[in-house]
Amino acid sequence: MTLKPLALALVAASFLTACSITPSKDKNSKEPIIFTEPDITPPFYALNPFDYAAPPPFELALKQAAAQPVTKMVVTNSAKPNEKITLETNRLIIPTVNNNQRTMKYAVLAGENEIDITDIDDFLQLVEGKARHYPPRFSERKERKGFEAKLKQVTQELDTLASRDDASFDILVRAFKASVMARNLDLGSVYTTKSLTYAQRILKINQDDPEANFWFGFGLSEGGGQREAIPYLDKAMKAGVQEAYLSAANNYIAMEQKKSAIQILKNYKLKYPQEAAVADRLINEIETQGRWNVWQVLNTTPKAS
Repeated sequence: MTLKPLALALVAASFLTACSITPSKDKNSKEPIIFTEPDITPPFYALNPFDYAAPPPFELALKQAAAQPVTKMVVTNSAKPNEKITLETNRLIIPTVNNNQRTMKYAVLAGENEIDITDIDDFLQLVEGKARHYPPRFSERKERKGFEAKLKQVTQELDTLASRDDASFDILVRAFKASVMARNLDLGSVYTTKSLTYAQRILKINQDDPEANFWFGFGLSEGGGQREAIPYLDKAMKAGVQEAYLSAANNYIAMEQKKSAIQILKNYKLKYPQEAAVADRLINEIETQGRWNVWQVLNTTPKAS
C-alpha cells in the first residue's frame, strides 16, 4: 500500500472527496486563482486515552523515529522505473507475522514480513479523535464521508494481514481498533463480528494488555454487553488508562446503576484532579437529568449558570 503521509493526504481529493475547494481570489480578478483545501476539524475524543495531558503515541513514535540515525537508501521510483529516488527519512516499521509483542523499529523502508505502518497509524489516530466511541463526532458531514471512505480502504488492508494465523500482535491491534471505529461509523454489522474476533485473539496472546482491555471493554459496553465489559474496564483502570474511568461510568449508566457510575467519577476526580470540572458535570447530569451516555453529555455545550 502506498499512502502519502496522511497529514498531507487528508487534504487530498482522493481522501476527502466530498470536501469543496474554495478559490482565494475574486472570480473577476485577473490574478491566478489559488485553491485551498478545508482544514480538518479538531478531534473530539482525546488522542491519548492513556493520559490526556501527554502527546498521542503516534506523535511520540514520530519523534523517536526522527531522533534515530538514518540509513539512506537509493531505490527505483515505482511510478517512473527509469528514475532513482533516495529514501532518507525514518518511517515506523512493524512486523506482520510471528511476533506476539509490540515491536516497532525505525527505518527508511520495510523489509520482508514487515510493513511501513506510518500512514495507517497517522490515519487511525485521526479517526480516533472522531469515532473512538459511539456516537462519533463530526461537525462536517462531508468530512465524515471522507473518513468513512478511507477507513474502508484501511480496514481491508489490515484485515488481509490479520487473516493469517500467524499475524503479529501489532497487526491484530490495529485491525481491532479499525474495526471498532468502522462499527461506530455504522459501516456494517460485519465490523462488530470482526472486532470481537480480533479482541479474542489479542487477549489470548496477552490478557493483560491495557489498551486491548480498554478497547474491548468499551467496545462491549457500547455494543450492548455492559456486564461482560466490567472486568475489562476494571483491568484498564487499574493499568492506568485515564479514559477507562469515563467508559466505566458510561457502562454503569447504561446498566442503570447510577451509584456505581457516580462512585467511578468520584474516583476519577481524585486520580485526575485536572478533570474535576468534567467529573462534576457528569455527576450532576446523572443526579439531575439521568443522562444515559457520557459521550452524549460531553457532546453538548454546558448551559451558562
